[in-house]
Amino acid sequence: MEQKILSTEGDVNLTEERAKWQQNNILDSKTRQLLDDDARLFLHQSMSTPCLDVLGACEGPTIENINGKKYLDFHGNNVHQVGFTNTYVVDQIKKQLDELAFCTRRFTNEKAIAFAEKLTSLLPSDLNRVLFAPGGTSVVSMALKLARVVTGKHKVVSYWDSFHGASLDAISAGGEAVFRQHMGPMMPGSIRIPPPMNTGGFFDDEMKYADYLEYVIEKEGEIGAFIAETVRNTDVQIPSKAYWKRIREICDKHNVLLILDEIPIALGRTGKMFTFENFGIEPDILCIGKGLGGGIIPFAAMVCRDKHNVAQDISLGHFTHEKSPVGCAAAQAVIDYIENENILQKVDNDALWMDSQLNLLKDKHAIIGHIRGIGLLWGVELVDPTTKKPAKAEAEKIMYYCLQHGLSFKVSQGHVLQLSPVLTIERTDLAKALKILDNAFLSLNLNDN
Repeated sequence: MEQKILSTEGDVNLTEERAKWQQNNILDSKTRQLLDDDARLFLHQSMSTPCLDVLGACEGPTIENINGKKYLDFHGNNVHQVGFTNTYVVDQIKKQLDELAFCTRRFTNEKAIAFAEKLTSLLPSDLNRVLFAPGGTSVVSMALKLARVVTGKHKVVSYWDSFHGASLDAISAGGEAVFRQHMGPMMPGSIRIPPPMNTGGFFDDEMKYADYLEYVIEKEGEIGAFIAETVRNTDVQIPSKAYWKRIREICDKHNVLLILDEIPIALGRTGKMFTFENFGIEPDILCIGKGLGGGIIPFAAMVCRDKHNVAQDISLGHFTHEKSPVGCAAAQAVIDYIENENILQKVDNDALWMDSQLNLLKDKHAIIGHIRGIGLLWGVELVDPTTKKPAKAEAEKIMYYCLQHGLSFKVSQGHVLQLSPVLTIERTDLAKALKILDNAFLSLNLNDN
């Protein structure tokens, strides 16, 4: 089967630049052997194989390879809101392991009940019903199934280039080509529309994207749900409050459930506990995960309204670890830490600093076409200074320069540098990261401003 290299999500692991990285930066025999063993034992897949390096430790804002080289991790698979190996979270997990490590199906436990109470207390109106699962893909799957039960309609609308998980139903609802290619027929009733874009979008007016959703709902029929990230995580697309207000009105008008996927972007990433709080709306179903387990325990949650508790006769999830006391202990610790350490205010302060500093970089380097961000989630979009077309080759070179000098991040859509550090990061480390990025741009030897 011919391999088609796609760059819509993350860095591409089959390019010449990746080969150069392995040749020039992985020099010790032990690391080379481990990387060879990894490639021999694990099934190869896009964005994973060959791996970049071999990690031996992670703490706070950094990951560290087995030779002691540290990287400031501005990627972190979006699990690192409270920092890697957060001691408070670790202590709570250890405590729970000594008390109750597992809860058999058909039974419950105090920790699961207490966390469900805490989580729903943070949410508005009647978002009071929860289901837990071992990961974000699973809660998206439950949300899609619940929407069918509640509405009696099987069709779902999502955005092109969206990501909602890697299972067949999740990739059917998502729009990432790198997950869908070679997969054959998708789940029936999956419909995609153009996502609202801050730059280079399908429409020149943001509200036309919302109008197009209503057009599709009216023409298609039998649509029960619209699923979307409140803010597009990977290339950091940020709709306006007016856009989301219009989406909410459309969903209410047509009896379509609004499912907000905040798996990578909740828990303080945008300066609010939940991203939708920035836009003055409420979802019908909320999906959260990734950092909910503190970067230690795989754990996710789906929350819905009281009136949607209508699926007693089917199993929406039925996961082995659905009421994991250890997962709930980790999740409770994450939220407690965010609240007790005033992380949301810190993120707001850091956002102002990042905005000013990144725009200084934009003024300095002509290849930076756009800067956009919210909280501690930022996108640096690179374009050719003359043609204004995406600067994909340069973005990859910058990524590998930064890796070489101790800064890790992901590249989205082939030309957007996504910067997503731990929320506990010190200002000195933020400054260090942006200095590495500045030097990376200088290394391109372009005609800067």
